[in-house]
Amino acid sequence: MTTTTMLMLETHPAEIGLDRGRLAAAIDALIACAQACTACADACLSESSVAELTKCVRTDLDCADICSTTARVLSRHTGWDAGISRSLLEACATACESCADECERHANMHEHCRICAEACRNCEQACRDLLAATG
Repeated sequence: MTTTTMLMLETHPAEIGLDRGRLAAAIDALIACAQACTACADACLSESSVAELTKCVRTDLDCADICSTTARVLSRHTGWDAGISRSLLEACATACESCADECERHANMHEHCRICAEACRNCEQACRDLLAATG
């Protein structure tokens, strides 16, 4: 399935020094993860056991912010700065791993945490795949 992200990358007039398919997959995973983390944080705040989910909420929100920022930076290709992009991808992979670990602690009691952990693992892998492709 061709996503809007891929369509935008295919029509970008500048040369993009990366595999556009892999870049699109990473951007889509980043956006999906940011959405899942934001929704998970909100769901955690609605749980009766919210006091036990404080760290999960904070980790969700940190991960969502880092993923959103990374997606926006990766969506801009004019004047690509590999150093900045690689640093963001590494930070994002770390945030996703941390968030997935935290959400998995609650996944047996809260389905939203299980779904969020899965989105974080997918995003972490997409970031690592793009990092590997950039050398």
